[in-house]
Amino acid sequence: MISIIDYDAGNIKSVEKALIYLGEEAVITSDRETIMNSDGVILPGVGAFGVAMDKIRSRGLDKVIHEYVETGKPFLGICLGLQLIFEKSEESPEAVGLGLLRGKITRIPEVSSDGEHLKVPQIGWNNIDVNPASKLLKGLGDNPYVYFVHSFYLQAEDRADVAATTHYSVSIDAAVERDNVMATQFHPEKSSDVGLKILSNFIAMTKNN
Repeated sequence: MISIIDYDAGNIKSVEKALIYLGEEAVITSDRETIMNSDGVILPGVGAFGVAMDKIRSRGLDKVIHEYVETGKPFLGICLGLQLIFEKSEESPEAVGLGLLRGKITRIPEVSSDGEHLKVPQIGWNNIDVNPASKLLKGLGDNPYVYFVHSFYLQAEDRADVAATTHYSVSIDAAVERDNVMATQFHPEKSSDVGLKILSNFIAMTKNN
């Protein structure tokens, strides 16, 4: 069973539907015991960094997430969920994130280094350059396309954590992976067959743990 953490951040039902489509039992929950007894946990989300962290802390989910990650079982952040596993975001300077990994979350520049004007947020499909060592992104082929919706992006402090990059105005760390902690800035649940393959890889990890 995979738990999808519920903290009123949206983008939850689509993740649940994708997992069920793949034949996996999924539950949307904020209950500690349910989360701790899960084979895998997903932290999805859309919205503002600071508001999300307030909701997570108000339910005691920050402690539960840390406790779960320490078990070594697979943990996946999606979109805002990727940003929340880091310490801080330029979007909400006063807020403190989960701090599972280290890096910088900043706003995507509306003008690229070569003077191109781009729309922010980035909404739509973009290809990613996959680190061949990634377990989460294995079997995707060369430069697969995935679906993004975001205004802020990650620059990981430890380059060994980066599972995939993309380019939109700047170089963006599109996915990270360290031990049992993984996250994607893009939405696998909205990324067609490529996204289903990513979620299938995650499910497989929950079976082998």
